[in-house]
Amino acid sequence: MSILWSDDLAGVDWDELSALYRIAPLGTKTPADLALVFGNSMFRTFAYEQGRLVGAGRVLADGRDCAYLCDVAVHPDHQGRGLGRDMIERLLARCRGHRKIILYAVPGKEGFYERLGFRRMTTAMAIFEDQAGAYGRGYLTAP
Repeated sequence: MSILWSDDLAGVDWDELSALYRIAPLGTKTPADLALVFGNSMFRTFAYEQGRLVGAGRVLADGRDCAYLCDVAVHPDHQGRGLGRDMIERLLARCRGHRKIILYAVPGKEGFYERLGFRRMTTAMAIFEDQAGAYGRGYLTAP
């Protein structure tokens, strides 16, 4: 697998990224929303194979205390081949010096992230725009 890595926003086809999030599957994210959130992220990485976007991820960070790794998407054809691990390792390297790196994982992917050094938190909490949907997808536990 010959991957070209980039963190350049100017080269991103936001429609292609939106399609990647749908098939990864990480849900529906509009091209405009993705351009906004990636633009507001301190760190990001994009993986291309033969000119096609096959992976993306980003980190919200304050530069010292807290970094939040999020929106890691890998094309289904590339899942299980090390691309996700490589992407996480690239993003973690950019986060060095932060006191804590937090990750919100899709249910069922926790083992993957545990193998990369992440540990479960006992006090994490969230408010979702669609609380009922978050319960249905297993993102929230019943009170």
